[in-house]
Amino acid sequence: MRRYSRATPTPESRGDVSNGATVLPNLSARSAALILCAAVTTGAGAQSTDSTSRAEHGFWARWFRRSDRAKAEQPHWPTPIATTTPRLDQAIRYDISWSQPKPGGTNAMTFGNNKGIELIPLPHLQVITAFPSYIVHHNPATPDGWGDLQLLVKYRFLSANEEHGAYVFSAYMTATLPTATNDNGVASVVLTPSIAYGKGWGFFDVQGTIGAVEPLRNTSTIGRTYNWSNTFQFHVLPHVWPEIEVNRSWFSGGKNDGRSQTFLTPGVMFGKFSMTDRVGLSFGGGVQIAVTQFHTTNHNAIFTVRTPF
Repeated sequence: MRRYSRATPTPESRGDVSNGATVLPNLSARSAALILCAAVTTGAGAQSTDSTSRAEHGFWARWFRRSDRAKAEQPHWPTPIATTTPRLDQAIRYDISWSQPKPGGTNAMTFGNNKGIELIPLPHLQVITAFPSYIVHHNPATPDGWGDLQLLVKYRFLSANEEHGAYVFSAYMTATLPTATNDNGVASVVLTPSIAYGKGWGFFDVQGTIGAVEPLRNTSTIGRTYNWSNTFQFHVLPHVWPEIEVNRSWFSGGKNDGRSQTFLTPGVMFGKFSMTDRVGLSFGGGVQIAVTQFHTTNHNAIFTVRTPF
């Protein structure tokens, strides 16, 4: 009778350890590599999805979605050169002005011109932090120095973009804090409650403000000032906005009690030009010209640059 010998099991078929390595039974090296690649890819994909989710629901993502909605619900006019806009803006702004405090006198230069960071933290609310300006008088008798810190809070009550009527109505409060050096600012905290309005018709719009400057102390010495400003803008080219501003002030109390002054400010704004998907650039300038016999300053040239985002 023929005898059959039984095959001796090999380490590979038993899953034994050979040279310190475990050999997987019935599994080829190619299959193991495919499973490893799939695991790595799945893990990387999950990590990428998690990072994207955090980016879409993070603090700044929510902030920009909120501010973008607020800006989309109002007209898209540029902020005037001197008049405060009734719109909600989000930008970094820097101005330089040249003014002549006395007829025939030297021109004082103001770097910053009470401008700074403008933010929209809530759907109808804007906050502006205007950092102290630096004032150069070009006069040895008047020392140079820093101006005052200003804070502005604006609430927009009504608005519609160009497709739904092009109008906006807001109210705001400006607080001027006496942080100046060398008497280059106010002597007391000053509050300026104001209302702001705007209406557009095609390529033309009007933006205006009415406000009262109220010192918290020494009112009889400092006096009150009542302001009314209107800006008339024309959209003549895609990035060109000529304008004329009318700024009227009445003084009550203080050294200018009973007097008033009016300025006309012709100027032009250019923008908004896109720098990135979010950040833009606008700039422009104008000259404030006194048209009344009494005026506290004259021929004030203003250059402004803004980076809306």
